[in-house]
Amino acid sequence: MRTFRTDLHIHTVLSPCGSLEMSPGNIVSLANQRGLNIIGITDHNSTKQCELIWKLAKKTNLTVIPGCEMTSREEVHCLGLFEDFDALRVFQDYLDRHLSIIPHNASLFGYQVVVDQDENILEELDYYLGAALDVSVEEVEQKVHELSGIFIPAHVDRPRNSLYSQLGFLPPELKVDALQISKLAEETAVREKYRIGSDLTLVKFSDAHFPDDLGKTYTIFEMESPSFAEIKKALKQENGRGVKIP
Repeated sequence: MRTFRTDLHIHTVLSPCGSLEMSPGNIVSLANQRGLNIIGITDHNSTKQCELIWKLAKKTNLTVIPGCEMTSREEVHCLGLFEDFDALRVFQDYLDRHLSIIPHNASLFGYQVVVDQDENILEELDYYLGAALDVSVEEVEQKVHELSGIFIPAHVDRPRNSLYSQLGFLPPELKVDALQISKLAEETAVREKYRIGSDLTLVKFSDAHFPDDLGKTYTIFEMESPSFAEIKKALKQENGRGVKIP
């Protein structure tokens, strides 16, 4: 097995809370400089910046997994990651149909822009991407898995916008591929606090909104290659694959 430094929770200029320095080119450059092998692009409730970053990374040894960070009706943040852009486009249509439309105030929350590889603004979204979808976390999970994606509730140990802060427990019918813990959390303490067994994989990613954070927090994936199928197997701890939080 080979080891891969993996950070599957990274925001771009498109996220309202993301720095304007988090452009596609800068993200790819910084990820390579800081020794990451696999990254996930997960803007809030939008996938519109994923494909360009994927194209730029193809010129390097960096693997990009497209996706987004969704906010469910209960205000639970969760990651959805997809193997290809056909699935991603279907999921973007799902987001467009279910996102609560609230006018965006850039002076309060920051800009929401789609840029090209030269950082020219192609689109500025006038509705707030940080709003909640009008569907439950269970419905979001079902849609992600319907499209053969990976579903990971985000920063589950945080006091707000997490699975445990909003629901108080992990619903038995919710089919999670892993749980993400926040960058300052300690795995053993989180498992003990929330009674999470060893059969459920925990991962730690940067949730980077600013260049300084990118690459500082990651998980080691032990698998044969940096592919979507191998990531799935590693999260399920199948056939000798697995993950390790440094």
